[in-house]
Amino acid sequence: AEQVLIVYRRSREEMPARKEEIENAEEEGVIFKLLTTPNRFIGDEKGWVKQMECIRMELGPPDESGRRRPVPIEGSEFLMDVDTVIIAIGRTPNPIIQRTTEGLAVTKWGTIITDENGKTSLEGVYAGGDIVTGEATVISAMGAGKRAARAIHEYLTGKK
Repeated sequence: AEQVLIVYRRSREEMPARKEEIENAEEEGVIFKLLTTPNRFIGDEKGWVKQMECIRMELGPPDESGRRRPVPIEGSEFLMDVDTVIIAIGRTPNPIIQRTTEGLAVTKWGTIITDENGKTSLEGVYAGGDIVTGEATVISAMGAGKRAARAIHEYLTGKK
């Protein structure tokens, strides 16, 4: 990727990551867009993601975890141009996926339904890892990623 951004709703101090993980990401060129949260994804007529609507946040009082709770700043919505979005937060599926992806089949728990190769109910859309199985091991997610990569290659090239 030319540019990688991490969009996070709290400040750097509230990030649930080790200091060295954040520093390593920054050394690799990752840009942190802090006190910001995505609201929705905007696609083109072909269904490709093109923009992400975000809203700026401010920190309110601490929540049950002890970290200060992010509060949306009214009227601070803005659009970010994107071509790929990876949702990687929390231990449960993010409801923004099913809210903004018409026709995507999901379970009652919000996990995405796929075949054994990660193909979803949408043409050309694949998924793998925790968003399909629920919380699992990294090894399981890596295996799902490899299977999906093979299936995506076959889909794009028409070769098995």
